[in-house]
Amino acid sequence: MKIEDYFKKLEDEGKRAYAAAKEARAAGIDPDFEPEIPLAIDLAERVESLVGPEGIAQKIRRAVNEHGREEASLIIAKQIAGNSSLSEEEAAEQGLRTALAILTEGVVAAPMEGIVKVSVKENHDGSRYLAVYFAGPIRSAGGSAQALAVLTADYLRQALGLSAYVPTAEEVERLVEEADLYNSEAARLQYLPSPAEIRTACENIPVEVTGEGTDRVEVSGYRNLPRVETNQLRGGAVLVLAEGVLQKAPKIAKFVDKLQIKGWEWLSDIKKDKPAGDDCKNEKKTVHKYIRDVIA
Repeated sequence: MKIEDYFKKLEDEGKRAYAAAKEARAAGIDPDFEPEIPLAIDLAERVESLVGPEGIAQKIRRAVNEHGREEASLIIAKQIAGNSSLSEEEAAEQGLRTALAILTEGVVAAPMEGIVKVSVKENHDGSRYLAVYFAGPIRSAGGSAQALAVLTADYLRQALGLSAYVPTAEEVERLVEEADLYNSEAARLQYLPSPAEIRTACENIPVEVTGEGTDRVEVSGYRNLPRVETNQLRGGAVLVLAEGVLQKAPKIAKFVDKLQIKGWEWLSDIKKDKPAGDDCKNEKKTVHKYIRDVIA
């Protein structure tokens, strides 16, 4: 059997099984009248079925074929942001979810469950900025996709003509505390940034990285902040900041340089202390972190 015939048979048999499932569901015995999982033959169809918008699949195919997944995610996000039928928040949220689904190939829950919402909020000078609310399932996207999600949010912010986020000192220190709290009380981070790194990132990222309360643990300081809706630990925001932006700073810096995206020059200060890719693959260093939490 030729490889083309093999895949054609898989597709035909899949459609036949799906038709049988639809017929069975139509009997009304199950809670739903349609199979929950839609058929999709490639990345573009998976993304459209997963998060939409309707009719985006062909544009995704073209963009991915011409530019690759990472750059295509930004191109598609910008196209969605230009949809005049959507509000600023709707356009930003749809663009970000679709871009993240492209980055993760439409096979993880992060685009649906890792992003709670996207809001347009106000700085203290009255200017408007973009805030992205992350939740714990964003971890399934992986560090690179988490970091690129923040970069995409800024790309959307610029496309929508919004101002940069200007954090207060209290909001910055709140995330410093939350990173340490997450690592000690919730789960070990793959990478625990220093307080200085967190401050640099918070003060320079042009969108607000925030989120809903993901754990019952509450912060002891910097509580009841006007623009932070919860005193609980915001696990999604910590993950994106630590394991995403800061851990993957060298990779994001290369991507920013390639596309000449303004406002991310500060990444060069972060990446100086981090090896990129396989730069340190020949170094031999004993690491004992894997037994740190073992009970004696």
